[in-house]
Amino acid sequence: MIKVVAALIEKDDKILIAKRSTGDEYVFGKWEFPGGKVEPNESELTAIEREILEEFELKVKAKEFITNNVCIYPTKTVDLRLYRCDYINGEFKLHDHSEYKWVKKEEIMNYDLAPADIPLANYIRTQNN
Repeated sequence: MIKVVAALIEKDDKILIAKRSTGDEYVFGKWEFPGGKVEPNESELTAIEREILEEFELKVKAKEFITNNVCIYPTKTVDLRLYRCDYINGEFKLHDHSEYKWVKKEEIMNYDLAPADIPLANYIRTQNN
């Protein structure tokens, strides 16, 4: 099982999603909560902060675990773990994505999400915080 962390970054009552421009056929061109794989001997909090810096050149502070989803793809099983993160600083530069958007949580299911992200998005959409 591959452990992957994802960031829930909020601004002005909207959440950040990004469209993949890399990856296999199951995620390429799909929208997702940004993040990436946890490296050996790396904490999940450190991993999410490193991945957001690598993918977007943004500095974030990982705050708390929210929820996860285990997704079985034909070639791998992914445990996608969502963390609430605070934006610290930086200007967007895209490396693994073709675009990003700030969307209202009520509208997130209108996007073609990666399979592992769908249950996470549904969970966020139904929360009142």
